[in-house]
Amino acid sequence: MEAFRIEHADVRRDGKYILSDVSIKAEIGEHIAIIGPNGAGKSTLVDVIDRRVYPLATDRYRSSLFGEERWIVSELRIKIGHVSPGQDDFFRTTYTAREIVASGLHASLGFDFHHTIDPTDWERADEELEKVSMLDKKDRTMNTLSTGEMRRVLLARAAITSPSILLLDEATAGLDFPSRADLRNTISGYATEKRTIVMVTHELSEIIPAINRIILMKNGKIVMDGTKEDTLREDILSDLYSRKVHIAEADGIYTAFC
Repeated sequence: MEAFRIEHADVRRDGKYILSDVSIKAEIGEHIAIIGPNGAGKSTLVDVIDRRVYPLATDRYRSSLFGEERWIVSELRIKIGHVSPGQDDFFRTTYTAREIVASGLHASLGFDFHHTIDPTDWERADEELEKVSMLDKKDRTMNTLSTGEMRRVLLARAAITSPSILLLDEATAGLDFPSRADLRNTISGYATEKRTIVMVTHELSEIIPAINRIILMKNGKIVMDGTKEDTLREDILSDLYSRKVHIAEADGIYTAFC
């Protein structure tokens, strides 16, 4: 089954194209990493997939999710989990970590009068918090957590609905490297044949072994779409970043340095 399809997307802000004629599709169970320099359009592309950003309404633009072009946005928020740096300020609240994770069941920030949370929902929240090593901080308010801790909570919130698509935009930013490795193992557990993961990252070491499709972006365009073996090469990445890049690989985990 097709997870999503974007055809000929153009996004323009202040007269400048952020995305230019971008097309991408993925099947359920396919896992993708998107890399490229700052300003390449990576986060904007993820927001287009999630329908948080809408491209120009040109005759050639098409977009579908799970084979359908039209969706009620509230329904999509249950089927698509999304973690990004742009959520940091929004979720830095006096709700507890446990409450924020459980509120993901309603695609809300905290709870309103019409929301009902039963004991099973709290158990699900605790299970997801345990996966990201935050169960011991479940009663801490979000505004007392570090950036790295908050990202873990938001990952648990994104995963609580068992979404068919999981969009991770620099989800491990702010974590030290042992914590990043732990969270990489957690994300690997999310990479099932019934789910598609799309990961935006500046750190090749965050790319889990289950990901074998790499999309390279630069200046608002997809410049290459291929396997790790085809894309994570010193000559390819040196051209992408316009400087000499060195690549190392160990046990299926890549690193890059200049």
